[in-house]
Amino acid sequence: MSRSVVVIGNFDGVHPGHAEVLRRAREIGHGLPVVVITFWPHPASVVRPGRGPKLLTRLDERIALLKGAGAADVRVIDFTPAFAAKSPGDFVDEYVLPLHPAHVVVGENFRFGHKAAGNLATLAQLADGRFDVVGLPLVTVGDEETCSSAVRAALDAGDVRHAAALLGRPFRFTGTVRHGDHRGRELGFPTANLPVPAELACPADGVYAGYLTRLDGRDAHGHGLPFGTPPPAWPAAISVGSNPTFNGVERRVETYVLDRDDLELYHAPIAVDFCQRIRGQVKFEGIDALIAQMDDDVARSRTALADHPCAASLRGPARR
Repeated sequence: MSRSVVVIGNFDGVHPGHAEVLRRAREIGHGLPVVVITFWPHPASVVRPGRGPKLLTRLDERIALLKGAGAADVRVIDFTPAFAAKSPGDFVDEYVLPLHPAHVVVGENFRFGHKAAGNLATLAQLADGRFDVVGLPLVTVGDEETCSSAVRAALDAGDVRHAAALLGRPFRFTGTVRHGDHRGRELGFPTANLPVPAELACPADGVYAGYLTRLDGRDAHGHGLPFGTPPPAWPAAISVGSNPTFNGVERRVETYVLDRDDLELYHAPIAVDFCQRIRGQVKFEGIDALIAQMDDDVARSRTALADHPCAASLRGPARR
């Protein structure tokens, strides 16, 4: 294997700070391939079971985003208790050196090895002249350092605009459409339903304006799109929550594509992009009040999306 530039990190969400690390890695490498080492699941969920952060992307999405940001290859390390027990030296010997690094690029707050014993100085010491070590500072958005924790905090508050600013794109939630209770169709608002797994981040319960995109290269009715045709992003009103009006328990993302009742999306992989919060979750006293509110939600979503900047970011070639 030829020499490479090795970049190490969790990269949850692949936000602009992560993209900057990869950009600098390509710059430093002068044409050498950039190989990313990342970890799955999140180390904190293994070191502190039950207390790990909710993840911003699924693993396949993280890999696609990293490659879109310039990674030639992504190596995923299965973060197990046995791996967590490895010393910093074992990590370098077993996982870094086999990639023949000319340079290793990490964030300046990088920690590794058993009980996070290793830091940037440790890595430089272990390099022992075999590769160069570069530590990069966090990137700021405005006067705020961008990091995955800040994105999660914005989502927890329902502030999807701020989450998008930190991510450099609208927050995207993906999954495979499944049958729900079919109440939406009965009420005149058919929805594509995605369950919210406990390990994944999702905006706070409420109603949002955004977009739905089918990810399998098919159109609204399941027919294949012509080769090279990007999938359309359909404007939508999105409900996140457990449907308290009907005493629901399971948390879902339920998406109504504006002015469409002909979509055939069951069992299709979709992406839901959140652009603006409309309101919080409410338990209504009856069906009439619920329908009136849904009419208002749709109208407000249409207005919100008419000139929303996230519309432009979702046009054009298919996003990874």
